[in-house]
Amino acid sequence: MTELTHYINGAHVQGTSGRSQPVFNPAIGASERDVPLASTDEVNGAVAVAKAAWPAWSKTPVLRRARIMDKFKNILWGRADELAAILASEHGKTHDDAVGEVTRGLEVVEFATSAPSFMKGEFSENVGSVVDSHNIRQALGVVAGITPFNFPAMVPMWMFPVALVTGNTFILKPSERVPSASLKLAEWLTEAGLPEGVFNVVNGDKEAVDALLHSPDVKAVSFVGSTPIAKYIHQTGTANGKRVQALGGAKNHAIIMPDADLEMTANALMGAAYGSAGERCMAISVAVPVTDAVADALIDIMVPKINALKIGPTTEKGSEMGPLVTEQHLAKVRGYIDTGEAEGAKVVVDGRDFNQDMQGYENGYFLGGTLLDNVTPDMTIWKEEIFGPVLSVVRRNSYQEALDLVHSHEYANGTAIFTRDGDTARSFSQDVEVGMIGINVPIPVPMAYHSFGGWKSSIFGEHHMHGMEGVRFYTRIKTTTTRWPSGQRTDPEFTMPTLG
Repeated sequence: MTELTHYINGAHVQGTSGRSQPVFNPAIGASERDVPLASTDEVNGAVAVAKAAWPAWSKTPVLRRARIMDKFKNILWGRADELAAILASEHGKTHDDAVGEVTRGLEVVEFATSAPSFMKGEFSENVGSVVDSHNIRQALGVVAGITPFNFPAMVPMWMFPVALVTGNTFILKPSERVPSASLKLAEWLTEAGLPEGVFNVVNGDKEAVDALLHSPDVKAVSFVGSTPIAKYIHQTGTANGKRVQALGGAKNHAIIMPDADLEMTANALMGAAYGSAGERCMAISVAVPVTDAVADALIDIMVPKINALKIGPTTEKGSEMGPLVTEQHLAKVRGYIDTGEAEGAKVVVDGRDFNQDMQGYENGYFLGGTLLDNVTPDMTIWKEEIFGPVLSVVRRNSYQEALDLVHSHEYANGTAIFTRDGDTARSFSQDVEVGMIGINVPIPVPMAYHSFGGWKSSIFGEHHMHGMEGVRFYTRIKTTTTRWPSGQRTDPEFTMPTLG
């Protein structure tokens, strides 16, 4: 059993709380590592280290900070397979999916290397008589990221590259289910030249989260996870005077219009519903065919594709879908399928029937792709986020009925429409009340120089992640107005100053 650590002040640090928990390899259903769970005192110690490192780091020229990010980027490029293997062993992703995750995270690092450009301030000469004005963006101080199990590398990289390059120091609290990727990223940041104490990893559970939320020295918190916890993070963090961005759950719908290319649509839905075993907040979990004829035709195309899914561990070449992350989550997703069937949905393809005839992987947390038809909005499987390889079909008779269905859900993270008609697509993109939209694109995850985030109960806080929204979240504006003595005498002014 490998004993994992924290990473504080540029070095691995053994846990001292006396608490730990096993980290499982979901492909084999057995624990291979043990992760320490930090106490409040350990978290506070890491925060103190980050606070001490902040003054020098925040005053480091932005070009030097960007150069460190550039070195880190090159390390990531050269070692993507190494990081992907870590992701596969703790999350269960296929190798190609894990490499894709690393690549999408790396894109945010690439964006961060342009900090000398986006950190430029604004200057106005002669806003009044011999009076000039300028503003700059400055770092907040110590900031923290609390990240989920489903993207152990990408989601942290949505946060810390922008936070670091803008001059903050960072505490990362990764999911205790998948801690090893964060420790590897910390090592590589140190190798790239990041000073000690600027980036720290504290492994832990709710005690560690609460310590970060209550620490007066943590100025901002970023979070990605479920909506109930996002609400808690936002409420607790803001009550303690922190800036908070908390991204929550999702129930992403794809509307399929009668004029859609159904073969292309089916292929898009396969990846969007079953890629990464459905364990992603941008998964399409609800297909909304407009008319029964479209629904029947789409299902006819999809059924053989779902049945042909190659399910297996990352070590098996050609695997398209791996296991779910834990035994408990496997049971939860199976329970959703049971509930859907009991509430009247038709199980067209039943992932519970997956025959796990894989030597050495009989105890893995595998589930087959599942397709449910005749799902209605009163069913649990439509209301709740399943976070597994389950696609529900909700039939609608018109575009407006389909749009109303999307609007009736509490989540508004992402959505998509499949159509050949530009007018319909344009109306959809303007009218739909969802944060991220795909037009014939199934998973509309914005590129790193744009920003990621939903609406309604899918986000709490005013800022989306990465891109310029991330820059705004991790900085604050300071404006200076300047007048230098010119020898010209001025009389006292007792009214509101008007410089123009």
